[in-house]
Amino acid sequence: MNPIKIILTGATGMVGEGVLMECLENPNVSEILSVSRKPSGKKHPKLKEYLVPDFLSIDVNDEKLKDYDACFFCAGISSVGMNEEDYTKITYDTTIHFAQAVLNQNPEMVFNYVSGASTDSTESGKLMWARVKGRTENALKKMGFRNAFNFRPGFMKPVEGQINVKWFFKPFIWFFPVILPSKSLTLHEVGRAMINAVHKGYPTATLEIRDIKNLAI
Repeated sequence: MNPIKIILTGATGMVGEGVLMECLENPNVSEILSVSRKPSGKKHPKLKEYLVPDFLSIDVNDEKLKDYDACFFCAGISSVGMNEEDYTKITYDTTIHFAQAVLNQNPEMVFNYVSGASTDSTESGKLMWARVKGRTENALKKMGFRNAFNFRPGFMKPVEGQINVKWFFKPFIWFFPVILPSKSLTLHEVGRAMINAVHKGYPTATLEIRDIKNLAI
């Protein structure tokens, strides 16, 4: 298989940093463009960085986003303490705007979106974050990408050497995968599954934990 060129968001967060580190190591990836508000702090021959102050300010015809095979959208924010309007702007509006920009430049692109376990595809449940994530997933599937996959991981063990791991998360890193292996993934697995989704595809557009594990093999 030919190595792929990807656009990645969220490199300064835990999920995006872990996926980025897998992509830097993986021979099936030849180039990564990290789009972020601040530098990732990483240097590598494969890695380019495009710093933007606000994703909603990106021109939907931005040619810096051209000639890529896939987008791994790993940016996100917790809904804790947020109202639905503000959470929707960050989670839905920003994602769809960015997706439209990369699609305009790459009509054959595969778009991989990091959503979350228990996301609400009906958009009508009681959990605000789950409704908004569900609305985002549904919109991405209709946009016209060659493939659009919604990744719904559970607990994700960071890649060794990661910097962006919250202090309150660290105590769970070692024992959670042992106690609940069916609810756990490594970020190496998430990254490999994203890469394999571009090369191999997958029967369903929504990937739960077991699907991500299968696709990572």
